[in-house]
Amino acid sequence: MFKYRTRSHLLTFVMVITITLVLAVSSFAGGRAESMPEAPLVVWVDEARGDIMREVGNQFSAEFGVDVLVETMGFGEIRDDLEVAGPVGEGPDIFIGAHDWLGQLVNSGLVAPMDLGAEEADFLPAAVDAYRFGGDLYGMPYQMDNVALLRNPNLVPEAPRTFTELTDIARDLQESGQVTFGFIRQEGDPYHFFPILTAFGGYVFGEGPQGYIASDVGIDSPGGIAAAEWLEQLVAEGMMTDGISPAIMDEMFINGETAMMIAGPWVLPTMRENDVEYEIDPIPSETSIGRPFLGVQGFMISAFSEQRLLAQTFLTDFVATTNVMLQLFEAVPRPVVHLPSAALIDDPDVNAFAAAGETGAPMPAIPEMSAVWEAWNNAIILITQGRSSGSEAFTTAADQIRAAIEE
Repeated sequence: MFKYRTRSHLLTFVMVITITLVLAVSSFAGGRAESMPEAPLVVWVDEARGDIMREVGNQFSAEFGVDVLVETMGFGEIRDDLEVAGPVGEGPDIFIGAHDWLGQLVNSGLVAPMDLGAEEADFLPAAVDAYRFGGDLYGMPYQMDNVALLRNPNLVPEAPRTFTELTDIARDLQESGQVTFGFIRQEGDPYHFFPILTAFGGYVFGEGPQGYIASDVGIDSPGGIAAAEWLEQLVAEGMMTDGISPAIMDEMFINGETAMMIAGPWVLPTMRENDVEYEIDPIPSETSIGRPFLGVQGFMISAFSEQRLLAQTFLTDFVATTNVMLQLFEAVPRPVVHLPSAALIDDPDVNAFAAAGETGAPMPAIPEMSAVWEAWNNAIILITQGRSSGSEAFTTAADQIRAAIEE
């Protein structure tokens, strides 16, 4: 007996049966009892999620009588392969991808809009919004990444509420000789600097009803300049240095040479393996709330799929369940944005990162974001190396970004 999870699920099943019957009658009326094989529903995912999606595919096939072919590849290869395979009919119906691919995918006509229906209420709103582009929704999110503040509780018993407090704590620890640097950050790296930018009131792009506004660059806004000058102050006081890679930053934290750093959940295995004591806190504020970038991953439907309704039902009725979402979490432990599933996850570290991401901002998916990274990265490096003032570096970077966008 079939059980229908949603009205759309029932309608899809009826449509599949109707099409099958029409084909059968047409074939029989022509004097042939031939069966016309259904094309499989093709799903592209990375290796870590492959076995789970194959099991989901088996359940879908048992209920709808449509084969599901799950193909695995490197996560970073999916977008590039879609550009080649999709237009010639050899690509997937469903594929996993990052929300910040949307600018390229939508502009290239590679991804189809979708509707989560009533199931949309089961997802973190910020994660759903990450998959909106030009007013349309292009994906079903399932997990997100964001940074938070990691601190050594033996050196910093209470989380700093502002960057002024963080600076004072870092200065006291350093001057007392307890650490080499009270707070450390890897060189350059705008992704990790963004929450600092927002805490001082800065922004990358302005936001409107339809999303990010590429013509409104905020790196050199008053808040952006204030964040740059804060970094300049740390360098001037000997509280920040250059040449810090992610590996060096992690090692310094593990060895107790620094007390605080901004990092993401990808550092958890290293911290756990080294039996390090740490606490995970939201990004401090200053004049505004510190907002980390949200990097959301989810499932999208190819614009070249001829089975979009089936593909959408596969996602909303078979993937968006607590059973599947929790399995996906076990495969790749990151904060889950499917709210009923997230409520069942008992991992304090992952939950702490999720809490830090509640005020996050989706990383801009607009194509103009590609003009931001290099110029902004170079500006941060110039400040850290003491080769430019904060104001000059961020003003120049913003001018370069605007010029690149205009081109």
